[in-house]
Amino acid sequence: MAGCTIFSGLNQAAAQVNAIKKMNKKVLFVVTSHDKLGETGEPTGYYLGEVTHPWHVLSEARYEIDFVSPKGGNPPYYGANADDPVNQKFLADKKYQAKMQHTLTPSEVNPAEYAAILYAGGHGTMWDFADNTALAAIAQAIYENNGIVSAVCHGPAGLVNIKLNNGRYLVDGKKINAFTNEEEIAIKLDKVVPFSLESTLIERGAKFEKSGLWQPHVTVDQRVVTGQNPQSAHGVGEAVLAELKKL
Repeated sequence: MAGCTIFSGLNQAAAQVNAIKKMNKKVLFVVTSHDKLGETGEPTGYYLGEVTHPWHVLSEARYEIDFVSPKGGNPPYYGANADDPVNQKFLADKKYQAKMQHTLTPSEVNPAEYAAILYAGGHGTMWDFADNTALAAIAQAIYENNGIVSAVCHGPAGLVNIKLNNGRYLVDGKKINAFTNEEEIAIKLDKVVPFSLESTLIERGAKFEKSGLWQPHVTVDQRVVTGQNPQSAHGVGEAVLAELKKL
């Protein structure tokens, strides 16, 4: 009987390990719920390619991806470039379209299930990422559980107010990259967005890195992965995957 008990215990332990491994194959993508570009009346949302390109890299590597947004449900998006085969693949994927059209709310997310979180960009993020304490708490929990926090383009708006248990901002002292002041000025939205992303990250202690307009730039520092613009989205996915392989 003792032998059976030990064998049963070993089976339970193995099952727990397998369950943890399975959970750690999951990545949480954050997308905006905001659909208006300030007082311009123009539509906005998340930028499709900043979801699809990291999704493609990670899903091909057999990571399961879930989606969360501040309000849940079907979030707005733009940038549906018909010439981008990765966009078309995502839009034709019934499983992931069902997930995206029914995004989780922050209260439905268990951070312990995820090895990484990725804040996708799009101008909508500038209105509903920075002050969302529930999303910040999810990212903090994932990071302090030895996970990865990542963001691309305007997605780092979600990083500006994340604080760790030591009281410091997540970005403080780390090399960080995001949509730059120069890029915002170039598209004439610097007076439309509610704050300057680059300047705010620097105020929080980030060691801000950047390249020229629309140049791919991905920065990795202490399990934080950030990309400058839509052109950096694929590279962010690859960098997150490389970090996941280290866990």
